[in-house]
Amino acid sequence: MLFPDYVFETSWEVCNKVGGIYAVLSTRAKTIQEKIKDHVIFIGPDCWNDKPCPFFKEDDNLFATWRKEALREGLKIKVGRWTIPGEPIAILVDFRPFMSQKDQLYGQLWEDFKVDSLHAYGDYDDSLMFSYGAGKVVESFYRANIPSDKKVIFHVNEWQTGAAALYIQKVLPQIATVFTTHATGIGRSIAGNGKPLYDYLDAYNGDQMAAELNMQSKHSVEKQTAQYVDCFTTVSDITARECKELLDKPVDVVLPNGFEDDFVPKGQQFTVKRREARKALLHVANALTGCEFSDDTIIISTSGRYEFRNKGIDVFVDAMNRLRLSGQLTRNVVAFIEVPGWVKGPRKDLQDRLKSGMVYNIPLPNPVLTHDLYNEDNDQVLGMLRWLGITNAPSDKVKVIFVPSYLIGNDGILNKPYYDVILGNDLCVFPSYYEPWGYTPLEAVAFKVPSITTDLAGFGLWANKEKGGNEYSKIEDGVEVIHRTDSNYNDVADSIRDVILRFASKDRKQTNECRQKAGSLSKKALWSKFFRYYEEAYDFALRKAEVRNSAK
Repeated sequence: MLFPDYVFETSWEVCNKVGGIYAVLSTRAKTIQEKIKDHVIFIGPDCWNDKPCPFFKEDDNLFATWRKEALREGLKIKVGRWTIPGEPIAILVDFRPFMSQKDQLYGQLWEDFKVDSLHAYGDYDDSLMFSYGAGKVVESFYRANIPSDKKVIFHVNEWQTGAAALYIQKVLPQIATVFTTHATGIGRSIAGNGKPLYDYLDAYNGDQMAAELNMQSKHSVEKQTAQYVDCFTTVSDITARECKELLDKPVDVVLPNGFEDDFVPKGQQFTVKRREARKALLHVANALTGCEFSDDTIIISTSGRYEFRNKGIDVFVDAMNRLRLSGQLTRNVVAFIEVPGWVKGPRKDLQDRLKSGMVYNIPLPNPVLTHDLYNEDNDQVLGMLRWLGITNAPSDKVKVIFVPSYLIGNDGILNKPYYDVILGNDLCVFPSYYEPWGYTPLEAVAFKVPSITTDLAGFGLWANKEKGGNEYSKIEDGVEVIHRTDSNYNDVADSIRDVILRFASKDRKQTNECRQKAGSLSKKALWSKFFRYYEEAYDFALRKAEVRNSAK
């Protein structure tokens, strides 16, 4: 198989922790860095202006001569290393200077690739200008530093960077291009707008739905990138079907998302960090609700992007309510919703209680929320809690706490990064309706936290495949996969309740067996096992580029 001498990879989430793609790239980086040391270069947006990026360490000595040349070419960049395992080289691009050329660039995109930018709005302009800047960086670096006989891959992720691949395809056809859509824009939008995606997928027309949902420009750049690149990929079989139907282009290779367990503490450190996480979570629960929680309290969480229906946040809240009303629990449950909202800042009254270190027996006002929000009256999670009557009353065996902040260690309440918080859970629940892969359950099981997900998530389908036969994976296997369709919401909520009740009845030995099974399952999804799919995609793209260039 052909393997590249250099790999450039770009995403809006390089050194920019805003979603699941950050986890994909940051955990995979070490594997490819070990294969082609410092010949993998990640390109991300410089969203930080004059502030330091917390995920990036600038290095003035890296490519010092080329940096001066790039500056003369009008490229405002920072060069350094992404502060993740493997510490790969990263280049941050200031895309704002390209805004003055926006109309000209959009016109050229239409002329060259029929990308329709007429209906652009929202984050389209920022994304496309960054995409153009990333393409210019690759072009400049290639011409200055890479011999023409070297095999080069340019890998772009999501519609936000598709135009970069199209640009490179035009100006440097000798570079092989790979495009990964982690979720089609139209599929996500259909699901997010409450329309049934799966029952009618074969009947949907992507272009028609783009017009209906005001997604024409984003859909256009995604669809045209899929058509033109050397290798079009996605992350699961379920999304591959979506690509074929909505983008009119079957994928060339499926690239399942792996994990790198460098993030997982080992031995005694694991035990200590888990104990600290549980202590911190229960301390917040006590300070907020005024209830005391013993160490046998079951800590549950859901997390991810704030997509209320797509991520199954609605079902999670409903399932916690059904668990609360079941009357069958003998142990307390504290369920955290760790989903970033429109956060104003940490609650001062809660901060004061946490600093005192005291144990409280009187709740704070609104004891379901850890941070102040700008939109508390309109927030979907808070609205559903109010509608269901979840108030964290002292008599309730189930308490639900909304943590609407990014957990990167400075949220003002937990003050721990997400990977340190997840250790404290006994169980994680991710009942997704739309989930091309599902990084959150994979992360959870990597930290030996048994999880619940659905068969509408790529990870859930993979877990079932690992179980083998026609049986669904169970919590005793480390992951419970629940069957989900367009129309069985109530069944899913009841199933989650029932799995938690089953889990809560287990003794310590049985619980530990579930935890060990979860950890063992995660080992099968390490990048060392999954990187072979990337090798297949690289080979596919390089051979396609060879054919293209030999025809000239």
